[in-house]
Amino acid sequence: MTEITTEKARIGAPSAKPFINGFTEEGENLSPVNTGTNTSSTSEKTSEQAPSAGPLAGASAKSHSHGGGVGIPDSSRAGRLTSYKLADFKPLTGLEEDWRFTPLKRLRGLHNEVLSGSAPSVAVTGPDGVVVETVGRDDVRIGSAAIPEDRVSANAWENFAEATVITVPAELRLDGEVSVLLTGTSTEASAQHIVIVAERFSKAVVVLDHQGSAVVSENVEILVEDGAELTVISLQEWNDDAVHASSQQAKIGRDAKFKHIVVSLGGDVVRVTPSTRFTAPGADVEMFGLYFADAGQHLEQRLFVDHAVANCKSRVLYKGALQGRNAHTVWVGDVLIRKEAEGTDSYEANRNLVLTDGARADSVPNLEIETGLIEGAGHASATGRFDDEHLFYLMARGIPEDVARRLVVRGFLNEIIQQIKVPALEERLTEAVERELAASDN
Repeated sequence: MTEITTEKARIGAPSAKPFINGFTEEGENLSPVNTGTNTSSTSEKTSEQAPSAGPLAGASAKSHSHGGGVGIPDSSRAGRLTSYKLADFKPLTGLEEDWRFTPLKRLRGLHNEVLSGSAPSVAVTGPDGVVVETVGRDDVRIGSAAIPEDRVSANAWENFAEATVITVPAELRLDGEVSVLLTGTSTEASAQHIVIVAERFSKAVVVLDHQGSAVVSENVEILVEDGAELTVISLQEWNDDAVHASSQQAKIGRDAKFKHIVVSLGGDVVRVTPSTRFTAPGADVEMFGLYFADAGQHLEQRLFVDHAVANCKSRVLYKGALQGRNAHTVWVGDVLIRKEAEGTDSYEANRNLVLTDGARADSVPNLEIETGLIEGAGHASATGRFDDEHLFYLMARGIPEDVARRLVVRGFLNEIIQQIKVPALEERLTEAVERELAASDN
């Protein structure tokens, strides 16, 4: 396990009186949109809405559809509406908490059109023993680990025609990785569905390698059964015109170990929303992420760790770099420690390095705790430019400034690359970071 030694943030309730008029201590805007205050005299509340009907209140407190009751009413995160039906999700406006950073006009219809285009092709290679199947929508494994939590995911769920199921049989421990190459050749809005099952006491590494041009909404279900050890690496190295929304939900069994790594480098708009849910004690989860945004690129990561049972551990670390005008990255980390989750040990952190003027990084760590009987919990976030002391140290030893800056960026991102543990892929990503740096003056 990689330990994050950053000092833990203070855990406590926000002050009763805002420090700045209109904002809470955490900085949330108390606008009518977020508080549920209805400023329109012509609008009407539906029967499903609570008295406070904003995205942080009524919309999240609506009853769950089709057996998706994994949330808690009136919770800002755990009470989120879940449903397989697109009609249960309201049309997006961009004012929703979950979508306020996302450029909806650049989603190319993933949120409001029928996804009838050709999904990226799927080619799976790996060691002997791995079972790969193409199945229909009626396969019993579909829906075993996930249920849509937003409109884009639900749209993909309604429109996918077939799914790829990858199974690592019980007690099979693989030496090499399972490579899943997803190649896009069309820019018509499409839907894709993938299921990854690591059966009891198995061990495997699965790489989802996204390449080419595509406009795709993707649902990835990950089932990690009791005692299994699974690493899933999701690499987004799309062409510049690609639009990709990916919901990647994992269900974690007793004493299981799960590592999830997101690497987003290519594409026009890429939005990855990974989540992990503990279902039995003793499990251990690590979630890592690396992203590098260039001019005009939007890379968004929204993750959720649901500590629903006792004595589980989670660690989250995402790092990103930005360069160029209107380069935009978003990281939102939600961790919920439920009342039943005594003995939880959790920490999440996000670090962003802004390389040029005109780039923007949004970072929002959220931590909800419903029991005080835990081992520890904390979160941290930092966004800034180069550390002048680091540059001075290198330049004082005769290293030119431009080379020193590149060394700092490489060292900053290499911590995530080293977590992959697949030599060929680590080398490929290191070269990709070098190309990103070569495209700038840094």
